Amino acid sequence: MRTLIRGGWIVGYQGANHALLRDGVVVFEDGRILHVGAGFEGEVDREIDAGGMLVAPGFIDMHVHGGHRASHRLITDTGRPDYFGQPFLEISVPREGTRPAGDPRYARPDQAGATEGTDLHATFTVAELLRNGVTTFMEIGSQLRVQEGLLKEVDRLGARAYLGPGFDSGRWVADGQGRLKRALDEAAGWREFEGAVDFIKRVEGSCGDRVRGILIPREAETCTLDLLRATRKAADELKVPVSTHAAYNIIEFYELVTEHRMTPVELLESVGLLGPDLTIGHGNLVAENPQLNFAGGRDVELMGEYGASISHCPVNIARRGRCLDSWERYRKAGVNIALGSDTYPRDFMMQMRVASYFGKVIGHNLRAATAAEVFEAATLGGARALGRDDLGRLAPGARADIIIVDISGRGTLRYGPVRDPIKSLVECGIGDDVRTVIVDGEVRVDQGRIPGVDIESVRRQAQEAAEAAWDHLQDWDALGRTAEEMSPWSFPLLK
Repeated sequence: MRTLIRGGWIVGYQGANHALLRDGVVVFEDGRILHVGAGFEGEVDREIDAGGMLVAPGFIDMHVHGGHRASHRLITDTGRPDYFGQPFLEISVPREGTRPAGDPRYARPDQAGATEGTDLHATFTVAELLRNGVTTFMEIGSQLRVQEGLLKEVDRLGARAYLGPGFDSGRWVADGQGRLKRALDEAAGWREFEGAVDFIKRVEGSCGDRVRGILIPREAETCTLDLLRATRKAADELKVPVSTHAAYNIIEFYELVTEHRMTPVELLESVGLLGPDLTIGHGNLVAENPQLNFAGGRDVELMGEYGASISHCPVNIARRGRCLDSWERYRKAGVNIALGSDTYPRDFMMQMRVASYFGKVIGHNLRAATAAEVFEAATLGGARALGRDDLGRLAPGARADIIIVDISGRGTLRYGPVRDPIKSLVECGIGDDVRTVIVDGEVRVDQGRIPGVDIESVRRQAQEAAEAAWDHLQDWDALGRTAEEMSPWSFPLLK
C-alpha cells in the first residue's frame, strides 16, 4: 500500500544529516520510503494527516535492559558508597547462594512464575519503547529466556530490535559481610557464548528482517581475554555488531588497570574489539574523566581513532551523580554518540533534554550538545553504530520507520509558540506527545494506542510484581535489608 503523510514539519535528510521541511510530505510503500519533499504527483492509496505536527524518523535506543525495572525504584537518592554508587551492583548482586527475588532476568528456568514474569517484562519493554517513539532498540545482555520473550513481543507488536543473549566468565556476588566477591565460572561463560551464537544464527533476519543479532559480552571486567577475543572472531564471521559495558564503573576501571595495567578502553583495543562495529555501554568513566584522576589517559582519542560508538544514557548516569565529560570532547575526537535509556523512563525527549543540558553545563559552553546534535544522536547516531544507512533518517530507500509527534501541547501551553520544531521538541517535549509510530511501513501506535496492548492491565501487573519484589528484598540483599531500610521513604509516613 502506498501511503502519503502530509505534515506540518518534516525532518528530511540532506547530505549527511537531517534537514527541515515545512508543510512537506513523506511517501512510503512496502516498508520503504519513496519520496520526501514539498509535494508528490503520483497516486497513493492512503493519506495520513499530520498537519501542525512533526514527522520524524523513529528513535533508536541503543541501551535497553528489559523489564519494568522495579529494583531501580529502590536506589533513587540512595545507594551504597562502598559500591561507589554503581547502580547495577546495588540491585543485582545477591548474597552468595541466593538470586535477586522478583526479577525474572535472574530466575532459574524452572522457578515458579519465571515464564509469566518474563512475558510481562517483554510486553512492558516493547510497549513502552514504541509508545515513546522508539522504532529500533538494542537489548544489552539479558539471558536467553529474556531474549526469547522479547523476540515474541517484537514479532507481535512490530518493533525493530537487535537481540542476543549476554555472556560472561563470572558474576559478582556478596559474601557474608556484604562485600563484593567474584564468582568465576569460565565453562558456563563459554556455554553462554555458544548459545548466543546459535541464537543469532536462528533469529538473524527474522520477523520480516526486523530482528538482527548482536554479540554482548556483558561487561569488560567479567569476561576473560580469551572470551573477548572469541567475540571479535565470531562478530567478523557472523557480520554482526558488538556491545559491552565498559568505562562505566569505578570498580571496573580500578580492577582492569590493576590486573592488566590497561584502562577498559585500552583493554578492548588489545583484544581487537575496538572498532566501528563496537558500541561501548556508557563509556563515560574514561581515563580523561577528572573523577578518576588517571594521568595521561587517551581513551576518548582511542575510541575516536577506531570509530567506536558509545551508548550515552544521560538520565541514568545523572541519577548517580555522573555525566559525560564532555559531549564536546567526544564529538571532536570523532566518537559516535548514540543515545540509550538504560533503565527508565524510556522517554527519548527526556533523554535528549538531559543530554543537551548536561553537555552545556559540563562543557561550560552554551553552544555544546545542541538540540540538533542530541536529536542526531537519538536517530543517526544509533544507525551509524549499527552500520545501517537505512535507519534513522527519512530519505528515499530508507526503512519506513516514522513517528508523528504532536507539538501543539495537546491542550496545554507547554510548547508555547513553536519556531524551530527540533529545539521545541528537545526543550519542551515528552514521550506522550508521540501520536503515531510506523515501523517498516506498518502503523504500530495509532493516536497513542498500541493495538493488542492493554496499557492499564500491564501497568497493574507491573505494580503487583514490583510490590512482591520489594517485599522479598531481604531474602537476597547483600546486607539483608528490607526495602524500607534500603530506600527510606522520601517523607515520613503519617501515623
